[in-house]
Amino acid sequence: MRMRRKKNLDARLEACGDRIIYMDREQKNFQDKSQKTLLDYEKLFGNANPVILEIGCGKGQFAIEFAKLNPDVNILAVEKSSNVIVDAAQSAIDAGVDNLYFMRGNAEYLDCFIPEHSIGLIYLNFSCPFPKNTYASHRLTHKGFLEIYKKLMTADGEIHQKTDNMHFFEFSIEQFTQNGFALKNVSLDLHNSDFEGNIMTEYETRFSQMGMPIYRLEAYQK
Repeated sequence: MRMRRKKNLDARLEACGDRIIYMDREQKNFQDKSQKTLLDYEKLFGNANPVILEIGCGKGQFAIEFAKLNPDVNILAVEKSSNVIVDAAQSAIDAGVDNLYFMRGNAEYLDCFIPEHSIGLIYLNFSCPFPKNTYASHRLTHKGFLEIYKKLMTADGEIHQKTDNMHFFEFSIEQFTQNGFALKNVSLDLHNSDFEGNIMTEYETRFSQMGMPIYRLEAYQK
């Protein structure tokens, strides 16, 4: 079901100023990547700090908390829905974090905006699992997306994934291992493990309160 457009959405987006970078590639022809508009990190953030990427940031709870805890790291948080990203951007402004910017658009076009080999860490937090097999190519750990991430990541870069969906997690493990990645710190029940430093997302808070296990892994290129 398509989300109803929020009231005063355009005015709210405008009020967020330049905190949102508009990818503006909403067409479905993901083969056309001839036009590139690569970000200048130093111009955007005003420093040369490392940059991480969260794909599918939702309302920004994770990204904002990460930004607060890591002031020496810059964060780009991606979300394709204007209805959702406007809440995230406004929350970031209200929180006073300067090391966080948002990108509105489809992940298929990230390599048209992110300079090659410039991202040290990618977070995939509770991505849509697209349960039907016919939509497997839309999953953010599908091999098509992994090839994009390889272009963006530094040589020692990592991908950290969390999900509540066991079948999606199994699919992700298969895709990572078949496409040049190795895994570490794999957890089948994150909240009952000895992992420290976990930052909760909106979905994670809800699922954990329901007693559902959270699956987590870290992937890196071999």
